[in-house]
Amino acid sequence: MKPSPFAAAFYKGTRPGLAGLYNRAVRAWEKGEYSHCELVFRHGQSGSSSFEDGGVRLKAIDYDPARWDMIPLPDYLEARALDWFDRHRGAGYDLAGNLHLVVGFIPQSRPRKFCSEAVGEALGLPEAWRFGPNALYTALRFAFPITVGR
Repeated sequence: MKPSPFAAAFYKGTRPGLAGLYNRAVRAWEKGEYSHCELVFRHGQSGSSSFEDGGVRLKAIDYDPARWDMIPLPDYLEARALDWFDRHRGAGYDLAGNLHLVVGFIPQSRPRKFCSEAVGEALGLPEAWRFGPNALYTALRFAFPITVGR
């Protein structure tokens, strides 16, 4: 089956240097294989929140299938998700909220977002701040079971 042009992408690679330590730490803490996620839009841009990029953003990404797994998403979710990124673009990266997944008493920042929180909110998931990349992958794979790269 041909993959949908609109999809959620989950990073399973390991970057060099400090970013690679972070990739490993997220995967170890969550007991999963993913450390980051993106929404891939039909127009060629991807939406997420990234520490490196300063927070919520849209940008072009060249997806290497050896480093990313995709979950095709229904087309009807794309307009809502793109609108979410247009409205939240420039919001900062929620490092504290990301740490909240590890140490529960650390408060999260409402206007700031981490990757899976941004993707989850854009897709309309309630309480998206509860999802790390691996939990979000599991939830989306359950909701939309046809996957690419698996």
